[in-house]
Order: sequence, then structure tokens, then C-alpha cells
Amino acid sequence: MAKRDYYDVLGVPRNASEADIKKAFRRLAMKYHPDRNTGDSNAEVKFKEAKSAYDVLSDPKKRSAYDQFGHAGVDVGGGGPGDFAGAGSFSDIFGDVFGDIFGGRAGGRRTQRGVDLRYDLSLSLEDAVAGKEVKIRIPTLVDCQFCGGTGAKPGTQPKQCPTCGGIGQVRMQQGFFSIQQTCPECRGSGTVIEESCGHCRGRGRLQEEKTLSVKVPAGVDTGDRIRLSGEGERGEQGGPPGDLYVQIQVLDHPIFTREESNLYCQVPISFVTAALGGELEVPTLDGKVMLRIPAGTQTGKMFRVRSKGVKPVRGGPVGDLICRVTVETPVNLTERQKELLQEFEESVQEGGSRHNPQSHSWLDGVKSFFEKMGL
Repeated sequence: MAKRDYYDVLGVPRNASEADIKKAFRRLAMKYHPDRNTGDSNAEVKFKEAKSAYDVLSDPKKRSAYDQFGHAGVDVGGGGPGDFAGAGSFSDIFGDVFGDIFGGRAGGRRTQRGVDLRYDLSLSLEDAVAGKEVKIRIPTLVDCQFCGGTGAKPGTQPKQCPTCGGIGQVRMQQGFFSIQQTCPECRGSGTVIEESCGHCRGRGRLQEEKTLSVKVPAGVDTGDRIRLSGEGERGEQGGPPGDLYVQIQVLDHPIFTREESNLYCQVPISFVTAALGGELEVPTLDGKVMLRIPAGTQTGKMFRVRSKGVKPVRGGPVGDLICRVTVETPVNLTERQKELLQEFEESVQEGGSRHNPQSHSWLDGVKSFFEKMGL
């Protein structure tokens, strides 16, 4: 009987990828494998046909020969439909299926990515706003120079794990399925150490410190973090290293507080300046500016100085500096100063509500309240 085209057997086009071919074979094998169809000769024939197609199309050289010459280019001989000498068990056929799911192809050791590390970096407000390059020292794990990173006593070598035979994984049979798990004896390394290195105690690594340069961009704030790719802990079994995350903490400033892109500061002014008005210098992060105080300014008045705040690290306009004035009450007065203030208070009272409108308004409200209460 003429053989069917292998692409038709698997139900894939002639330009199918390796992944498509594997997926098609898995689907057919799940359906027709003899272990799942005991006594069904038709299923055996279809499985053998699918396996023959997969053996050819999954091999680049065989596939190339088949594409050029058809079955004549790959047939070397072989048994009939009932010959399953090369079929393998159901678990063998699907070993690579579960190897892909549980950590690489069947028979291969699993690598493990190194863990990520965190470094807390404290910055002044000035450095956080302007940006800065900072040198930091962090602990790191390096190969032990005494054992060469093997973990074995100098002069000896790790031995092949007797449990997994050096593969690093063991196979667990569950019904029709075979699931690969990390070997409990060697924990995936494929080797065991009979005598540990006395310097690294069998770990193969020692802790040292390394210096890194961190470029802090302008505008960072507390809670922001900078990722240094590959600067975390070294991976195991040849796995990639983790990353280092630099966590930003901006220190309190004696003058300014920050809210998003704006800066805030308290500006105390004298009683006289508040009453008569005037000008005073206020600081910014890049110099100083003159702030004009109008006559009659009250405590809590806000003054905005444009574009003297922070340029956000993620983009956007520069914020503002917002100054909140507080009128400072004089303390430690001399007798003469007290007399002058008393004279001033009497002259102000003669003017009625014209000089103290808020005070008189409040007193009128209190009086009305007491009248309603019958007090």
C-alpha cells in the first residue's frame, strides 16, 4: 500500500514550523498511542504512521531529503504497520512535552535565574532634583577561588548524582503521564559533593563587595527605583544573574517640602512688613528671588514663584515654588516697646472696623450667637 504524504499525515502545510510539527504529532500521539488504545489495531497503524512522519519532518536533514525525493529519500527499510520497535512507551514519547512545562527539555538540567537584590539609596533634595551619579558598594557572590566554584574540597571533584544519573531531574509516572521533577538528591545540579570545600562550605561561592556607579536621573522622588540589569545575585547552574533595584529615599529638607512637581516653604514675616508691605529674599534650589509682600498681608497667604519647583523625572512641565507666609508675633519686648504697642492698639481701636475688619466681623458673629442663646 502506498504511503501517505507525511505532511498530510500530521495535517500541517509544507512550510510548517518545527513547533507546528511537534504540536501536530503530540495531538495525534495522545489520540492513537497503543498504551491508550489497547487491542485497537487501527489506532496502532495511525500512531506508527504519525510517528514515522514526525521522525522525518522533525529532523532538518531528513525533512530536506523528503522534500526533494519523497519517501525514496528517507526510506532505509523497516517493518510493517505492526512494528513498534522504535515507538517507545507513552511516557517516553511525551517526555519532552512535560520537560518543556517543568523546566526545559527532558534530560536537560534546569538553570535558575539569580535573585534580585535591593539597595536603599538616600539622597538630599538638591541631588534628587538635579540628578547625580553615585557610587555604591554592594555585597555580591563570586566563585570560590579555592575550589573553582565546584564546592568540592580542593583536589577533588563533584561526583555524578546516583539518583538521577547526572541529569538533574527524576521522572514521576502518574497514569498515562510522565512528569519530570528536580532531583531531590542533587537539587538539579546533576552532581553530589562527597567532601565539601572548607572555605565556601560546599556552596561554591563566597561573598565579597563590588562598587557600582548609579546614574540618578533629575527629578526622582521617594519610592522611585532604578534597575541595574544583571547586577543582582549570580544564577545557579549557569543561569542568568538577577537585577539590582536601587530604591530612592529623599531626605527631609530644612526649608522645602515637595509635593509632586511643586516645592513648598514657610516664610515668616514681621508684623510691620505684613502691615506696611515690603520685599524680602526667599531661597530656591538654584539661587534666590525677591518676593513682594503687599500691605495688609495675613498669615497663610500663598505666593507662587513660577518654574522654581521640580522637573518631573517622567516628563512634564517644571513645577512652582509656593511660599506660605506666617506673621510672626514679637517676643521678649522691652517696656518701651510694650508702651508703643499699647499706644498703637488704642489708635487702631479708634478707627473701628476699618483697621481690623476680620476681628470685628468675628466679634459681631459671637455677639449674635450669644443673643440667640439667651446669654
